[in-house]
Amino acid sequence: MKKLRIKQHTRTDFLTYLGVIILFVVMNVLKSNGSLSRSLTGQLVPICCYMSMAVSLNLTVGILGELSLGHAGFMSVGAFSGIVAAMSLQNIIPAAPLRLAVAMVIGAAAAAIAGAIVGTPVLRLRGDYLAIVTLAFGEIIKDLVNCLLVGYDAKGLHMAFNLTGSKTIDDLGMKEGGIAIIKGAQGATGTTTIASFTAGFILVMVTLFVVLNLKHSRAGRAIMALRDNAIAAESVGINITKYKMMAFVTSAALAGAAGALYGLNFSSLQATKFNFNTSILILVFVVLGGLGNLWGSLIAAAALTVLPELLRAFSDYRMLVYAIVLILVMLATNNPTLKTFFSRFKLHKPTGKEAV
Repeated sequence: MKKLRIKQHTRTDFLTYLGVIILFVVMNVLKSNGSLSRSLTGQLVPICCYMSMAVSLNLTVGILGELSLGHAGFMSVGAFSGIVAAMSLQNIIPAAPLRLAVAMVIGAAAAAIAGAIVGTPVLRLRGDYLAIVTLAFGEIIKDLVNCLLVGYDAKGLHMAFNLTGSKTIDDLGMKEGGIAIIKGAQGATGTTTIASFTAGFILVMVTLFVVLNLKHSRAGRAIMALRDNAIAAESVGINITKYKMMAFVTSAALAGAAGALYGLNFSSLQATKFNFNTSILILVFVVLGGLGNLWGSLIAAAALTVLPELLRAFSDYRMLVYAIVLILVMLATNNPTLKTFFSRFKLHKPTGKEAV
């Protein structure tokens, strides 16, 4: 009788899901017992958002093999579109969890559209050129939001671009009782915060499910073939543009959903939050966790988000200590001796004889 043979990646995926579930349960227990400080409790939703961002960027950088420096731009698109959707639907959808879910879907859709618009010309570029254009996209989105005025009243949404700096929210012509959602450079203020740690956990699980299933699918194998050798992949009939767009747009959509959750976690949010530094921070999560290593991205995102808060005891020197710790970890993870040591603990892959 033949034994069931479990594929190596199936085991690894199961352990990844299990690890996230265990972490969620542990953090909920600590939160309910009051064992977490107020600052760490407030970091739970952003940690989930950054974990999702790191996994989604790993799809572009690690699995597709293209360097993108505009991931914060997609997060920004999702954040502000999600805020507009949630604030506009308060009367139509009074249930906060359902309204949050709708806002995250709208944020993901808006970011996917932005990803398709940007990706169509950008993915024809390679190397440094792709990184430069995606970086420019992130900065353009930030400037556009700084010029955007959005309000809502009984007639619906009112929008205007304050390109000259002479317009105010009053120029939208809203009726009495209307609410101002985005106020240009002031960003989104007065937002009803409906984000939750449970929603963040679900987002991380959905992100992992989408990326892992894409990675192990036929399309995922085609994407990784493009990463390894685009010329050889094209020679066997793989459509380069199609599969690059698939990975890029999926990554952007997941970033948009994370952005919507992030935006609805704060009563006030400015476009400057999603600047170049945020894109680099997310890229650090990916590089530190390992290109193509989704579990590593999760750990790096959680650890590096919490670490600055844990180092507050060092006062003015905490960011210096943070940088030193980051450098040491990077050196350690790229050490051949340590790599050999940890490779001994990898799951054993059954051979043909052992599977019978």
